[in-house]
Amino acid sequence: MKSLLNIAGMWLVLPALWLSFACTNKSDTVIAANPVLDRDLRNIDSDDNANTDEADDLASLPAAFSHFSDEVEVYRDGDWVVIQSTGIPDHASPYFGNGDSRYEAYNGSNAAFRLNPNSIAEQQFTLRIPLAPSKAASHQATPLGTIGLAVNGVAIFNQYAGPDQPLTNEINSFDQYNGHPQRTGVYHYHIEPLALTAARGRDALIGFLLDGFPVYGPEENGVEVSNADLDEFHGHFGPTADYPDGIYHYHITDEDPYINGSGFYGEPGSISH
Repeated sequence: MKSLLNIAGMWLVLPALWLSFACTNKSDTVIAANPVLDRDLRNIDSDDNANTDEADDLASLPAAFSHFSDEVEVYRDGDWVVIQSTGIPDHASPYFGNGDSRYEAYNGSNAAFRLNPNSIAEQQFTLRIPLAPSKAASHQATPLGTIGLAVNGVAIFNQYAGPDQPLTNEINSFDQYNGHPQRTGVYHYHIEPLALTAARGRDALIGFLLDGFPVYGPEENGVEVSNADLDEFHGHFGPTADYPDGIYHYHITDEDPYINGSGFYGEPGSISH
């Protein structure tokens, strides 16, 4: 039975909690989509409990999520996997600018390369993707902007430079690792991220899209994957090194649509930054 002192304490805490939610946003959707807030409220008892709960969350994730680099935070929040990243690539680029230690002049193979006027800027990505993804009853088209994250925390974009505009001209602004920043500084890949496939292998896990399904490189079992091997969403079902029992997964190819086709195979989660 709670003492009168404990009950009085609860009445002191409740207004403070109400104020914290009210100052954030009145929308239930926005509050529910705040993974840091959700996790902090669950683990409010002590730092020790918080650390234990976070370790349990990580241990309960599929092993594939261990491929994310140390700079990317990944944890479980109920039926969701939360991925947080600054979006900064773990490789050099001419888009860092001459005064940055990460600057590297373009040294790729595209003779038509031209630097776009944008520079890489730090982001605050928070993705919430399904822990157990499944085929959507109605498939959604991928939007312009971030549709997933690579394992190094870099954003993945779809096959368009703008609404229904192919990458024909924009591809000439991709750096030697096949990425570039848009106007607000979001560095991203539309096509094969060469730094990742060079370091991890052309059949390696590249990242996850918002629907929770993984993206793999342009090879499978030592064979180059073509669009003809994939469905309209640019993926297929089968075993992978991370999912030996099989899972639907996307593949990168060297021809349009490169990473994703007519939309998400599964129901997409959410992203904020």
